[in-house]
Amino acid sequence: MTDESQLVGGRYRLGEWLGTGAMGVVWKGEDERLHRTVALKRLHLQPQPGSPTADVRARAMREGRIAARLLHPNAIAVFDVIEDEGDPWLVMEYLPSTSLAQVIAERGRLEPAEVAAIGRQVAAALAAAHRSGIVHRDVKPANVLLAEDGTAKISDFGISRAAGDVTLTASGFVAGTPAYFAPEVARGNDADFRSDVFSLGSTLYHAIEGAPPFGTQDNAIALLHKVSQGEIEPPGHAGPLRPVLLKLLDPDPDARPDMAQAAAELARLSAPATPRADVSTSSDRPGTVAAAARKRSTLVAALALVIVLAAGAAGWWLLSREERSHTGASGMAASREADRPSAGSGTVNPTGPSAPASPTTETTSAPSSSSEPDKPATDPARRLESALRAYYALIPGDLRAGYDRLTERFKRTRTPSFADYEAFWSRMRSVRVSDVRAGRGNTVTATITYFFVGGGSTTERHVYTLVEQGGTMAIDSQSYA
Repeated sequence: MTDESQLVGGRYRLGEWLGTGAMGVVWKGEDERLHRTVALKRLHLQPQPGSPTADVRARAMREGRIAARLLHPNAIAVFDVIEDEGDPWLVMEYLPSTSLAQVIAERGRLEPAEVAAIGRQVAAALAAAHRSGIVHRDVKPANVLLAEDGTAKISDFGISRAAGDVTLTASGFVAGTPAYFAPEVARGNDADFRSDVFSLGSTLYHAIEGAPPFGTQDNAIALLHKVSQGEIEPPGHAGPLRPVLLKLLDPDPDARPDMAQAAAELARLSAPATPRADVSTSSDRPGTVAAAARKRSTLVAALALVIVLAAGAAGWWLLSREERSHTGASGMAASREADRPSAGSGTVNPTGPSAPASPTTETTSAPSSSSEPDKPATDPARRLESALRAYYALIPGDLRAGYDRLTERFKRTRTPSFADYEAFWSRMRSVRVSDVRAGRGNTVTATITYFFVGGGSTTERHVYTLVEQGGTMAIDSQSYA
């Protein structure tokens, strides 16, 4: 029985039906204990040759628990694995979203830059899964969810083999579509990390070219034969993504990059180009360098006298400025906390390795028990940087104060309730904030390293927009740098 309002596992209330797939049926639900919205999936126990139903059920529960170990901002989290009336259920993070498959169906081919931005997020989540020993086995557009703010998340981690969704058995049993299989999997080998890389390449290829690399056929066996040959049609619309796609889709598993390398490459390609100022002048041409050097020497000599005369006044000014700076330093020091859980919403997405942080001295202090207005800074840029550090310093000691430093717009799109916010941070042990730099307007860029409960970490580079809210700078948006 799966009527709306049914209570599953004595805790989760079924709500709106969301869809049915090869793996199971999904509903929107309510966790009546934590008062948060969740997604509930009842897994299909598809018969598999030589496997009694009880074995399939036990395997589904085991694989679900394995998937629950993965905690990453770009992976749909598995909160719970339960059994109700003999059926295994997954309790997952609910994300208002559209699948990449739907987007492709509606819009056709996507631009390479957009695909790279999606790919870097999915690859980062898959890299984290691989570090945890989890093979996805079913990377495809239907399992990539896209939120309105550009966040991409991979779903259905670690369940495909347990549920019999895309498994080729010794007897030839096939379920699901093989269009995104790696050639070695189509030939009957077990899926592993390398086949996940190929499937990611197939997914991105489909987004750019409008069809999977081996096409689509109603006859699954014929398609499997074609996939097993490993001969794809070279991408014709990938632009700068073409070399990366061809690496991911290499028919030789050992020649493919690992998922972390794929994430780094996609992050590089999706990063906005930094404008370079033209600093060349006519004096840089051959024959004028010596003259320019003599001119600079004359200027230096003239300026030296001015510097000497100003030294006394400058020394007094610097000393008084230093004293003024130290007067407000306690707020800055507290905000440079290096091991506090990140103040993001839980829907932020990882990128490849960020640039090394500038040498800084980070100090630690206990998080403030209240969200006080930011102290005035000497300039707008410094105020923005200080506000972002101060926000992260509140985590995890004062999540309520941290939540108050998010604007209503941010909450509405990223973390609608405090319970959602709290649930996200419960998965994090600590966070490191570094290389905080103010940019144009009210933007700040920072490197964030998340440390997960149970081990593991991921580093991301984000751009934040801050706005004035009740005398305090609050976070209004967050995206990848």
